[in-house]
Formats: sequence, C-alpha cells, structure tokens
Amino acid sequence: MIYLILLAGFFVATYLRIMNMPAFGREPEGRRLERIRNSQLYKNRKFQNINYTPPIAEGYSTIKVTYYFILGKKHPLLKPLKDIPSIHTDLKSIRKDQDIFIWLGHSSYYLQTDGVSFLIDPVLSLYGSPFKYFNKAFKGSDIFKPEDIPDLDYLVITHDHFDHLDYPTVKSIRDRTQTAIIPLGVGAHLERWGYHEENLIEEEWGTAVLLKNSLKITYAPARHFSGRKIKQNNTLWTSYVLETPTKKIFLGGDSGYDSHFQEIGEQFGPFDYAILENGQYGEAWRYIHTLPEDVIQAAIDLKAENIIPVHSSKFALALHPWDEPLQKITDLGKEKALNILTPMIGEVVDMNRSEHKFGEWWKE
Repeated sequence: MIYLILLAGFFVATYLRIMNMPAFGREPEGRRLERIRNSQLYKNRKFQNINYTPPIAEGYSTIKVTYYFILGKKHPLLKPLKDIPSIHTDLKSIRKDQDIFIWLGHSSYYLQTDGVSFLIDPVLSLYGSPFKYFNKAFKGSDIFKPEDIPDLDYLVITHDHFDHLDYPTVKSIRDRTQTAIIPLGVGAHLERWGYHEENLIEEEWGTAVLLKNSLKITYAPARHFSGRKIKQNNTLWTSYVLETPTKKIFLGGDSGYDSHFQEIGEQFGPFDYAILENGQYGEAWRYIHTLPEDVIQAAIDLKAENIIPVHSSKFALALHPWDEPLQKITDLGKEKALNILTPMIGEVVDMNRSEHKFGEWWKE
C-alpha cells in the first residue's frame, strides 16, 4: 500500500510539473474569468458552440478512434516520401504597399493588405505539440522560423490548440508585435508569456474592432473546441471577418461545418478571399473539422470568390494521406467551378490580381 501511495504521488507530482510548464499557458482568472462567466456563449462552466457538437461523431467511440490513431495500420503516404516543395520568401523585404498572402505551412500565414500586416496562427517550431517527441513537421514545410517574421501590426490567434498557438513562436515575436487579436480567455496564455494587457484585443463573437488604416475585424462563430490542458472549452475559439477599404477576407480557423457559414455569408459576404481549414480531418471528427466536401459548401455559403485551403501539408494529425486534402479540394472545386488557390508554402499570392494560377505541386 505504501508503494502504491508513493507511486500515485509520483505521477501526480509529475503531472502537475508538466502542466505548469510555460507552453501550457495559464487558465483565465480575475477580471478575465469574470468576463468569461458573463458571456452569453459560456454555459455550464464552458464555452458552447451554436449547435450541439459532440467531439466524436455517431458510430465511433473515443477508445476506438484513439486505438486506430496510435496502434492502427498507417497509410504509406501518411507522411511525404520526400521534402515538401516550398519557397523561402523574404518576408521582411515585402513593401508595405503590397497586398499579399503567404502560406507558412499548416494554418500559419502572413497577410498584408492596405498597408497593415497580420500573422495568423503562427506555428514555426519543428513540432506541433508542447513536446519534442511527436507531431514533427514534414521536411520542406519547416523553412520559416520565428526570426523570419518582420515587425507586425497584428498577431491573430483563432484558438489555443498547440497547432495554432505555439509558445516558442509567439514568445519569440513578442517584441515585434504591436497588438495581438485573440478570442476571450486566450489572453491568459499570452500574458504569462510576457505580453501586456494593453497590447491585447480580446473579444467574443459579434464584436467588431476598428484597426489601423480604416480596417475592421469582426469576431465570428466557428464550430470547434479549445484547451491546452485536460480541462476543455475554458477559452473561446473563433473565426474572423476582415474588412478593408479594398476587400473582404474570411479567416476561418478550425471549424466543423454548420449553419454559421451561411449566416456569415449573408451578413458579410461576398468575400474576395476565404481562408478555410482543409486537412487533419476524419469521419469521426466531422463535427469539429470540415471534410473536403464541407469546405466546398462552406465556401459557397460564404459567397467566396477565391478559396485558399490551409491546415495541411506540415503535420500528420489525422490518418489520411498527407496530399489527400489538396487533391480532393482541387477536384471538388473544379466540379463546382470554384477558384481554389493552392500556392506552395512561401509562394506569394497577389491579392489584387483578378486571376490566379497555381500548379499541383503536391504531385511532385
């Protein structure tokens, strides 16, 4: 019995020590926690989606999904057989009068429009996790490092999962970031990492904020979840509508398909560009991650002229072949006569062009 007690104490102490690591951030407290509790989106001690959203779809179980993910037979193309094609564009040399989009891999991208710069969900570490043991980036997809990031007007975070909010990256660019735009609750993490409260814009769905140069960003719904520890949904997840004097851009973040895409499209559309999650999906997770056919319907609902799929080609976080998301979204887009833009990591997308053409680089 004594040995069992000592063993249990060891595991508890180890767990507490790990959970106190800076990478796990900090849970909301004080005034921030009071704001969360007063939010209409917060019920039964956690944030809620618009509609009922089970983490695992009907017909699946958490145990079964976990078993196949860890011990099941893996597809031979779960990871690429050679380096991902990519271009190391010098972000610091981009002129302020250029309106451009540059994908940095997975859901990370650099966006500049109307003289204002944005960095969205940057994960520029070699691992999409708090540990250097799993979720290692594919070779060729990891060419951008935190030191490549120029001085930023705005850092934008959609939610606090490790493959979207990376502690080493966000801490490294802190002194080059004027303002961080984050969903309610996420500020607790950033403040632990040295960001000051006055440099945070931390809001919830429906809130519109005026930015530099007459730009406006609006927090919009998404269908997902949050959490960096065992406790889930104590911070909010969000998408964004970015309106500028010259264009409208939808910043999707992670989301399963639901009615919110149509509601956003009716309220804010049409969009010049919609940047949508397309990858790391599975039938078991269809309520919290869009399948390729869902991405197509979401783009139609949003009335998007150009669709840029992200959330793929850097980490193996699901069981599909690494190149399947891009191939499926391209094929489905052709069937619906949609403009699906598939730049390589680091390839510049000129957002003022009326026509775009990118090759099927993943076939190489």
